[in-house]
Amino acid sequence: MESLPLQKKLALMSLSLAMADCMKEIESESSLRRTLEMGCCVEGSLAQALAEYEMNMERDVLQPLNKLSEEDLPTILKHRKQLQKLLTDWNNARTRLLQAQKNMSASPGGGSAVTPPKLEGLKEEEEELRRRLDQSKDDYLSDLYQFSSKEPEYENYFIRFLELQADYHKKSLGHLTEALGELRDTLKDSGQVTVKQSPADVYGVPLTTHLSRFGCEIAVPISACVKILLMYGMHEEGLFRLAAGASVLKKLKARLAAGASDLSEFMSELHAVAGALKSYLRELPEPLMTSELYSDWMKAASIKEAEKRQESYREVLQKLPAENYNNLRYLIKFLAKLAEQQEVNKMTPSNIAIVLGPNLLWAQSEGDTSVIDIASASPILVVNVVEGLISCATDVFPGDVDFGVPEDSVTAPVLSDVTAKPESVPAPSSPPPTISGRDPDLVPVKASPLIEGVSNSSQADYSPTTARKVKRQAPQRPSVPPPVQPRGSTGNEASDEVPSPRPFPRRTTGGSLRVPNMPPPHPPQPPKSPNMKPEAGDTDPSKRSAPKPVPRNRIQSTED
Repeated sequence: MESLPLQKKLALMSLSLAMADCMKEIESESSLRRTLEMGCCVEGSLAQALAEYEMNMERDVLQPLNKLSEEDLPTILKHRKQLQKLLTDWNNARTRLLQAQKNMSASPGGGSAVTPPKLEGLKEEEEELRRRLDQSKDDYLSDLYQFSSKEPEYENYFIRFLELQADYHKKSLGHLTEALGELRDTLKDSGQVTVKQSPADVYGVPLTTHLSRFGCEIAVPISACVKILLMYGMHEEGLFRLAAGASVLKKLKARLAAGASDLSEFMSELHAVAGALKSYLRELPEPLMTSELYSDWMKAASIKEAEKRQESYREVLQKLPAENYNNLRYLIKFLAKLAEQQEVNKMTPSNIAIVLGPNLLWAQSEGDTSVIDIASASPILVVNVVEGLISCATDVFPGDVDFGVPEDSVTAPVLSDVTAKPESVPAPSSPPPTISGRDPDLVPVKASPLIEGVSNSSQADYSPTTARKVKRQAPQRPSVPPPVQPRGSTGNEASDEVPSPRPFPRRTTGGSLRVPNMPPPHPPQPPKSPNMKPEAGDTDPSKRSAPKPVPRNRIQSTED
């Protein structure tokens, strides 16, 4: 209890309290919370041990040594200084006495300035200083003898100091060892990664090191990215070709570096997932297809015959290390599945090889110069190698690969209205109504439909929304009148010639129908009913006025 006020002032106690505050924000079942709780207890124990150490140090060592330095040693030093001063004064008095005696003896006639009384005074002064000097010397020697007698006691103070330090460090080591053992046992029971198996060893480390530390056969970035792409990205256009946002890619790589294999939160960022996979392959110290076999891959790709080239691929694959072969097989099988959806994602084996080939195989930077010459002379062969492996994946990699994804999740794309090709509009079941008395010289015109899907006989089915969706560009109006077409046999036969309307310029062989001077209005106005009779006074063709513009999928006719 006496050490409690001192304990609160220690930095270790402040650290313990900070850990206690931090773990309040963490779930109770989290392993990090248990670790913080253990750290909080350990730091508290260390703070208590340190407080006890400092109190014992103050009582057993510092106070006696403080008395020695503030009382005993200053007295000794004071006597020593006094002795030195008296010694100097005595030497000066003795010198003056000797000089006076010499002067008196040199002048026997009494001419000297030194009188006997003065000489007697110098003798008394010299004797007094001698007496005081002897007394000061005795005091100084007494202090030294007394200090010398206490030397074992002073030595014990320093020994006690070292003993207290050893005891403090021993207690601290005991607390730390016990806590570390308990933490290791807890992590081992929960099956989590220990400190020696750091999850940060993902990007930029050798493949064998990564696989051994994670205890897996397929690298974590490869398996995690392939699974999410199989489930959500097989129909994504430009996969591996289009770049993702830098911030999203950085976040995804950091998540993979933390040892996470569930990337479901990135299902809407498929280009970032593909970029993370491509980045992992690019940052490998040794390419997945190994630089040592670079020349062998180049020779295999140079073979013209397909069967011999595939056989050469198999021979080179047998030379790969087991770890590289398993991961390459896993990746190529996935890329082959991706290429099967090339009609939707636009990623053919050639396109995939162009973007991924340089990340799977590159030449050695040092060593054999012939390999470097081959690489500089024919870089396209790298793309040919990867393209060949994807195209003949079932032959060079026999058997199926378990991606851990249900087969029904990898489905064919569902084409939207935008990507789907518009089907041809079926011809109307019956020809458009004709008007009796039509000019026999008029050939039925193949109207250029402005709006597909609108029946010629019913304008009620037309809607502006439909017109905007399936509108086609109208053909360019001819600058000169077209040549006269031969007469048709009958109107009914002509109407049966073409089952569906096609873009065709308006043409006439006579009569009053003329090419409109203005383009048709948009949106088109409902035409007049074909059964309407012309006015009685308008029988002369020469006096008829030009017809009004009508929609292109309507044919206006007049009676003779």
